[in-house]
Amino acid sequence: MNFGSKKIASISIKMSLTETREEEQKAKQHYLEMGIKTAAVDCGGEYLSSVKKIVERAIVAAKREGVIKDTHSEEGAVAGATREALSQIMPKAVGLNVGGKLGIARHNDHISVAVFLGIGLLHLDEVSIGLAHRTIA
Repeated sequence: MNFGSKKIASISIKMSLTETREEEQKAKQHYLEMGIKTAAVDCGGEYLSSVKKIVERAIVAAKREGVIKDTHSEEGAVAGATREALSQIMPKAVGLNVGGKLGIARHNDHISVAVFLGIGLLHLDEVSIGLAHRTIA
């Protein structure tokens, strides 16, 4: 099967929404059977100081799960998509703590990163999703 950017983006969102490790593992196996490589990683902290750490965690998770190879272009695609997804959340998150999960999905040359974060302000939490897509030749 051949999946386009829209399908891969929706799968990255679904991976970021998994609540338990068991659910995450089942989803990864299900998508792998379809030929789609996925990864997910928890992330959080004070938003501005955590951006670099979240990007690094995305790259490490993608390499660990075999979503990308250890090449400059593939690492750059994940880093760029992660930064873009995080930038979509920035207006709500600057100066606040965030916590949630990052989901990554890839099929052929399509790769997508979704960031699902709770944004904390006392007990008045906000929720936000950032999503970005890149191609890898």
